[in-house]
Amino acid sequence: MSLKIKVCGMREPDNILETVELKPDYMGFIFYNLSPRYTSDILDPKIIYELPGNIKKIGVFVNADFIEITWIARKYSLDLVQLHGNETSDLCRLLTNEGLKVIKAFPTKGNTNFESFSDFISHTEYFLFDTATSEYGGSGNRFDWKILDRYHLGHPFFLSGGICENDVGQILEINNPEFYGIDLNSRFEIRPGLKDIKKLGKFISDIRLKKEAL
Repeated sequence: MSLKIKVCGMREPDNILETVELKPDYMGFIFYNLSPRYTSDILDPKIIYELPGNIKKIGVFVNADFIEITWIARKYSLDLVQLHGNETSDLCRLLTNEGLKVIKAFPTKGNTNFESFSDFISHTEYFLFDTATSEYGGSGNRFDWKILDRYHLGHPFFLSGGICENDVGQILEINNPEFYGIDLNSRFEIRPGLKDIKKLGKFISDIRLKKEAL
């Protein structure tokens, strides 16, 4: 199976269209108002819902309630919602029942107990493992990817947290069968919300070619 590519934190219209040309599988838009990549009331919804159908649109939320999430999902024609705070499995269930596909993000570090996430499996499409920080959102730092060897819940996951252009080899060494995709953000930016298309394009091309060669 090919490794899925998610480019997150998009906000600038021209930059979004340039990124489309790189053919990522997913594109993420942040609806958390404390993020420097906050997009609500900045980006015209038309730009998002006119994206090619082969690029799935993800809205990222932090501790938003059911009404806010579903309202924004409809407004921006989102395909999935990513919950990056302390959301419960009950909220994930409600969103799933509403017809939304859910990604639940979990802060991850050396002593993470993956078994504690099991209640979310039946109400989510994917998990996302990001580096644990004292605040919500990404830190641009990596956790020790070797701990993913301890993950055995049988539920597909995205890898996030400080992935940069030099990580292709190490990413491809991860052999967990549930490793579904990678989440690219701050290490590929010129400034928050503006991606370096040349750097991003080279990385996506390299990882796809080398993955196919395996």
